[in-house]
Amino acid sequence: MDTIETIKEQIAGNDILLYMKGSPNQPQCGFSAQTVQALMACGERFAYVDILSNPDIRASLPKYANWPTFPQLWVKGELIGGCDIIMEMAESGELQTLVKEAAATQSAS
Repeated sequence: MDTIETIKEQIAGNDILLYMKGSPNQPQCGFSAQTVQALMACGERFAYVDILSNPDIRASLPKYANWPTFPQLWVKGELIGGCDIIMEMAESGELQTLVKEAAATQSAS
């Protein structure tokens, strides 16, 4: 399976997916750390992919997503954005709503 297929499968298989540097417990960059904190504050489980240990995904995802930077948050198959967007959404309460709705449909299915 090529890398783009892997990415598509990961996005399709996880309602809330974060592509990040490192892991939620040990983020390897400040932007990933901020994004994880905002996501964890929503109180729902989310999947993640460490792009540092997946260089093929790190190289291919920006082209696939048409988004050059990491982290990248995907919810229900849609790219939400990176750290700045996530932080703005967290401040406005949009992120909590989005994540809770995605988690609710995930547990219902």
